[in-house]
Amino acid sequence: MSFESFVCFRYLKAKRKQGFISLITFISIAGVAVGVMALIVVLAVMAGFTSELRNKILGVNSDIVVQKLGGVINDYPALMQDIAKMDGVVSVTPYIYAQTMITAGDSGTGIVVRGIDPSSAAKVLSLSGQMINGQLEDIDPPDPVPGNPPGIIIGKQLARQLRVGVGHRVRLLSPSGPLTPMGVIPKIKTCEVVGIFDTGMYEYDSSLAYISIAAAQQFMRIDDAVHGIEMKLEDIYQAHIIAGQVEKKIGPGYVAKDWMRMNQNLFSALKLEKTAMFIILALIVLVAAFNIISTLIMVVMEKTKDIAILKSMGAKSASIMRIFIYEGLIIGCVGTLLGVAGGLGLCEILSRYQFIKLPSDVYPMSTLPVLVLPLDVTIIAVSAVVITFLATLYPSWQASHIEPAEALRY
Repeated sequence: MSFESFVCFRYLKAKRKQGFISLITFISIAGVAVGVMALIVVLAVMAGFTSELRNKILGVNSDIVVQKLGGVINDYPALMQDIAKMDGVVSVTPYIYAQTMITAGDSGTGIVVRGIDPSSAAKVLSLSGQMINGQLEDIDPPDPVPGNPPGIIIGKQLARQLRVGVGHRVRLLSPSGPLTPMGVIPKIKTCEVVGIFDTGMYEYDSSLAYISIAAAQQFMRIDDAVHGIEMKLEDIYQAHIIAGQVEKKIGPGYVAKDWMRMNQNLFSALKLEKTAMFIILALIVLVAAFNIISTLIMVVMEKTKDIAILKSMGAKSASIMRIFIYEGLIIGCVGTLLGVAGGLGLCEILSRYQFIKLPSDVYPMSTLPVLVLPLDVTIIAVSAVVITFLATLYPSWQASHIEPAEALRY
């Protein structure tokens, strides 16, 4: 053990003449620990919320959507084959999109109807894992019963709003019907509810329904055409690169939008909020750093005679400075370690027991999500240690400039 470390530990273990200084030392350690713990928990919740929201969005939407500017895609089977051969593409599926009204009995509301191919959509979307009643393949059975209406899969909240379940019949109404002398007659299509899904996101569960692509083409009267092609990728974070490659491959007249581009505002807001929370909560650690400054200044005042004696015995100013830097760093490191342990422990409790419930009609998840990222924990710990190190510089410099003759004169 070096001379500076030996004296530092003696100062930390020795009983203070002023008990108030020891109290402030413990308050400083507690302040750093609370700040670090709060930062870890809040950033873990923010990361969990972002990850959970991304998973839910990608469970209903695909990684990349290819659309034709100003119209429908007529030769979509050939286009799907070309896209499926590209590197990084796992699977593709066509879709049809329409805004309609849905009614059942005396209840009705506006929804979005999506026509899908169940066999290929199951490889692109995560809808199969979100089904709570029925199967995705039920909307397009291989052996349909003659005379039965086409199947439809609706969200949990929409089923509750319409007061229907599996086996009930609903009606789809589209205002873009044929023009007659009596005006525009809305198109009406009767469907049978064959499944109910629950994504956990109120916006989707209350306003989204799926039918087969053939039923959607008949309802929209677009013959053998689709509104777009959805893609699933090996790496979702390469979506913007592959989207650009798709646009170059299929030529002008088409646009490929990746999930980051379609939800850019949402994820940018979440990232900004996470940064703001880091800055705000870092002020807690900064307040604890001021406590460390005040503690070391009072220790220097108390140990003025000791410092003078050490200097008169040959200790250099740099050695005196290191003694108090080490003391402040020990306070900061102990507080940081306690804060990291407390933060990780609290995150584990929140993740395991999930006792904090969230209203499903406000948030896209029912419980508080927690995701601890090693990089976040490392940045928090390093930041706390750096702040406490900077807090030790002035008191240590002050201690190193004490004149032995002045301190020992009386």
